[in-house]
Amino acid sequence: MTKNIKKRGKNKEFSLVGDVLKRFKIDEDKYISHEFQKYGYELAKEMGDLKNTSLYIKLAKETPRGLLEVAKNFVKDAANVKSKPRLFMWKLQQLKKEAEAKKQK
Repeated sequence: MTKNIKKRGKNKEFSLVGDVLKRFKIDEDKYISHEFQKYGYELAKEMGDLKNTSLYIKLAKETPRGLLEVAKNFVKDAANVKSKPRLFMWKLQQLKKEAEAKKQK
């Protein structure tokens, strides 16, 4: 892939248009224009809750990424979970309460 990158000017690297188009997933990335939208979609996919994708996108936009990552990893590490989305939301709520308590001190 590095052989398809051409240097132009000072420290500017550009990929060939063909390479960019090959990596673009038309069916998935069609309506995604911001990074937080992609993160929210991937989070919804991991939780198996695609019907509530907009909720995860909103969380990705408004909630600190560190809290989302900790809650996501908590769900991934848990075994025999009945509802991944429910466990994720519970853990996220707990983390937000802890963060607020630290802020108050």
